[in-house]
Amino acid sequence: MKKILIAPVVFLVRFYQLAISPYTPATCRYSPTCSQYTLQALKKHGLFKGGWLATKRIFSCNPWGGKGYDPVP
Repeated sequence: MKKILIAPVVFLVRFYQLAISPYTPATCRYSPTCSQYTLQALKKHGLFKGGWLATKRIFSCNPWGGKGYDPVP
């Protein structure tokens, strides 16, 4: 059931990784990248908690946010 719920979001992130990300400058301040973190969070925690973790991570990826190694909890 969890795989069915996260499938559309995983598809959108994969599309971003393959079709958009290669043509934009690398700006993510974290390792793993925000898109990889999103995929890992969704697979580990599901749509709601994983989506919340991914949203928090994406909003903190700015010059005034954090940086460095930040694995999915």
